[in-house]
Amino acid sequence: MAQLFYICLLYIFKQTTMSQFNITTLGQFIIERQSEFKYAKGELSRLLRDIGIAAKVISREVNKAGIAEIIGDTGEVNVQGEDVKKLDMIGNEMFISTLSRGGECCAFASEEEDNMIALKGTYSKNGKYVVCIDPLDGSSNIDVNVSIGTIFSIYHRISEPGTEPDLKDVLQAGNKLVAAGYVIYGSSTMLVYTTGKGVNGFTLDPSIGEFCLSHPDIKTPKDGNIYSLNEGNSLDFPAGIVEYINWCKQKDKETKRPYSARYIGSMVADLHRNLLKGGVFIYPPTAKAPNGKLRLMFECNPMAFIVEQAGGIATTGKERIMDIEPAELHQRVPIFIGSENMVKKALEFVNK
Repeated sequence: MAQLFYICLLYIFKQTTMSQFNITTLGQFIIERQSEFKYAKGELSRLLRDIGIAAKVISREVNKAGIAEIIGDTGEVNVQGEDVKKLDMIGNEMFISTLSRGGECCAFASEEEDNMIALKGTYSKNGKYVVCIDPLDGSSNIDVNVSIGTIFSIYHRISEPGTEPDLKDVLQAGNKLVAAGYVIYGSSTMLVYTTGKGVNGFTLDPSIGEFCLSHPDIKTPKDGNIYSLNEGNSLDFPAGIVEYINWCKQKDKETKRPYSARYIGSMVADLHRNLLKGGVFIYPPTAKAPNGKLRLMFECNPMAFIVEQAGGIATTGKERIMDIEPAELHQRVPIFIGSENMVKKALEFVNK
């Protein structure tokens, strides 16, 4: 009885607090926007809420990582040849578990898994959606307490509901995306997502355990003064990129140069800053990675969808990211993404 009383009291407190301060939670926002998807019957709304729940749990684990002995490597190497962090696996398993129980998703693909996973939940075979996840982007930053994130994307399944999902359900171009988003675990935890109707951001209020609308209808500036790339690799960059970097450093009052160089080493953190303040993020082809380093399905497609919906551009330098037909699950591509005018300027140097 005492536990029931506490739950009721907490519920009343949440409702009073949200009403008093005119707060819109992620769950409320999703329900209010459900009418925008006439083909959906609530499954997409439930799926987005499931992802929000998994993000809350991962946020909790990230915040207590240092005292719970869950930082460091597992001793395993993923399909990308990278050391797997303990939190990587916790995040991966959390999404598999949450999506399996939800039943709206039939298949799951993760940067941490070699192949697509057909979910085995009671209702998973009938799920109408597939989800691609980078459970913890920038995980090399975990041990030093620097911002990391989760990136997710949602597609309609192609195979018939009730049948075993196939790899073709996952290998779809970004222009087929139903929804995409990211969660950044920083000084606060924030979830940003789009369903093709603009971009909205929600900040986790730990006092009530809810994501609350904090950044409605995000629009990225057309110009900015931040460029983000790993200049440590500049000896391997194409000549056009080196010229662009030098141009960014030159003084010019008209274009407000020199620009500021900002690079965190987590795509989520770098793009989140640039999305709000204006900037360009570049991971070009290099001598070591001629096809680029970032993954089309797990990083580039979902981030391209978000940035385009906010008014920005995402390209490989030769073609729009979201128009690429994927050939394999862990395909890599170069990427130029961010404020429209800054991306176009970078491409001028690249295409010389």
